[in-house]
Amino acid sequence: MLEVKDLMVYYDGALALNSVSLKVEDKKFISVVGPNGAGKTTLLRAISGLVEPDGGTITFDGERIDKLRAHKIVKKGIVHCPERRKPFSDMTVLENLKMGAYLRKDKEGIAKDMETGFQLFPVLRERGDQEAGTLSGGEQQMLAIARALMSKPKLLLIDEPSLGLAPMLKNKMFDVIKKIQLSGVTVLLVEQDVSVAMGISDRIYVLAHGRIITEGSGEQLMKNRDVREIYLGV
Repeated sequence: MLEVKDLMVYYDGALALNSVSLKVEDKKFISVVGPNGAGKTTLLRAISGLVEPDGGTITFDGERIDKLRAHKIVKKGIVHCPERRKPFSDMTVLENLKMGAYLRKDKEGIAKDMETGFQLFPVLRERGDQEAGTLSGGEQQMLAIARALMSKPKLLLIDEPSLGLAPMLKNKMFDVIKKIQLSGVTVLLVEQDVSVAMGISDRIYVLAHGRIITEGSGEQLMKNRDVREIYLGV
């Protein structure tokens, strides 16, 4: 579904991504893990059109997208759920969800997907008229994922969904994300909690210093002592 090949991105003259290549197969759960500052968020921002690559190619469903504007990429079916949630703070939960469907015209489909979001995260139904900025961190993360689903993604990019969450809520969040993937949405996850990513991913890429160090299943990576200790910290 997605192929990133030899991707290069510079920030203020510094090389943030250096010849990064990866593949995401249709309906699979793929994770990118690695230390802080490795370039994980930059990778997602490049795929979703928020950062313009300085080299390499990004192909989605057989079509080059690395020169497209972000809203055009959303129309193709790639939706980005950003780090630190970033809700529209002064808008209500319902208004945030409707913004997720901004590019859509199918009213019945929008209503159906909103109901799906409420079933995944029942608390959002209760908070419908509440301003998003007053939600807890966990509730804002639920809203961010539900809002992303309102764009009807083929490929869902999720950046650090466990950031700042209590362990119990973190586990529930990943249960829901896995359920979304099993429903037919391809997921590309960036995550700091390596142990969680190991348990739910079909394939994992280890990114460090702007480069892909290695890749494989969770079981394969855990067998590599150097990778486990140096890059994964486990």
